[in-house]
Amino acid sequence: MYLKVFMSFCLSSWGFLFLSYGQNRIPVAIPETLDLQSTLTYALENNFSILQAKQRIREQEGLIIDVRSQALPNALLDANYTHIDSGLSETFGGIFDPNTQNWNIGLTIRQALYKGGSVKAALHAQELFEEAVLYDFKSTINLAVQDVTTRYYDVLLARECIGVQQQNIELLKSQLQDAKNRFEVGAVSQFEVLRAEVELANAQPHFIQARNNFRLSIEELRQAMGFLGLPKEVTRVPIFMGNLDFTPIEIPVAQALDTAKLHRPELQQLELIVEAREQGIIIKRANRLPDVDLVGSYQHNKSTISSSFGDSLYGWTIGVQSSWAIFDGKSTEGRVLHAKSLLEQARLDLGQRTLEIEVEVRRAVHDLQEARELAQASVKVIDQAEESLRLANELYGAGHGTQLDVLQSQVALTESRLNQLQANHSYKVAEAGLAKALGNAIPYVDPEN
Repeated sequence: MYLKVFMSFCLSSWGFLFLSYGQNRIPVAIPETLDLQSTLTYALENNFSILQAKQRIREQEGLIIDVRSQALPNALLDANYTHIDSGLSETFGGIFDPNTQNWNIGLTIRQALYKGGSVKAALHAQELFEEAVLYDFKSTINLAVQDVTTRYYDVLLARECIGVQQQNIELLKSQLQDAKNRFEVGAVSQFEVLRAEVELANAQPHFIQARNNFRLSIEELRQAMGFLGLPKEVTRVPIFMGNLDFTPIEIPVAQALDTAKLHRPELQQLELIVEAREQGIIIKRANRLPDVDLVGSYQHNKSTISSSFGDSLYGWTIGVQSSWAIFDGKSTEGRVLHAKSLLEQARLDLGQRTLEIEVEVRRAVHDLQEARELAQASVKVIDQAEESLRLANELYGAGHGTQLDVLQSQVALTESRLNQLQANHSYKVAEAGLAKALGNAIPYVDPEN
């Protein structure tokens, strides 16, 4: 039931979450312009982890069909023909034995009437495993959404860092030109010109590194999206929309824990596995009980006194067959013990995962709080750094300050801008981490958010 509800939910809310099982993937071009929503849309259709999770659903559907077949009638058609050499036949009054040929055609239908409850339990267990695999699919999506979101913000951070380094270089070029102008009129020495040139040269590696970080972050994003690569697409860089601005949110730890317990697919998956393991005990215990089958057949056999096909014997048979292993050397006892152990392990896995998720949620809430405080603090620092640079320029222009004061203030401003970008990036990443920890990564991609 859950499978149909979730599938309907996926198809109605995001058409790109359809479960397709194509065996040959055709590379899909990345859009010319990428925002977070379109990036996630592409990833949900092409991410390899998600595609593998879809195949696990298909695998489980095959197992369901296999188990269900045990409750349905089975029909077997078999035939044989044998020709015996005359040298192996005896004669009666000069007449050869007519049984030098033999054939048989039979259709047998078998319907299980009673299997000790094993068929019903096995079918129920597989249905539970099918739902569990679907929760695994949702868990895979949550993890992929978090990863792609983080990679997308890495790209934005790298792009913005290029802008900051460009601003820094432009300021240093202006400072160098000012030093040259002052030197030409004899207001400063050659040393200040050299110092300005050194500072400008020292800024170039940071700019080069920022550009390379941008390229690398794009490659990592492509990998997370599942982009195989087309010949014309390898070197093309999409236009990335958006920025690292954010609106602060707060969520109490207790509320976050309650939300995670309700929505984390891993917990729901493990709960279903526990139920399925309980059915496994029933399956193994059924070996202590008899099996009863209804068996019917239609036979078309050769006559013992004639080789003519028209003289064949044919007709129906129907009956009931039963078998009961009254002693199997304690094999069933061992299998039941094994099934009980699997059940206890499933319960322990559920308890351990519950504890891990609680810690993950607490950490996500605290990380978000830290990132919010750092981002808010960085805004004030930038204001102070800008004012410090302004005052240093005024004092230097009036002859009351030094070039070193200006350069130090300029470096401090660049660092402040980079720190603000890093703080905003950390907040956006922490926000995505919290969404995953709460089990809400899919709603996180809703365009309305």
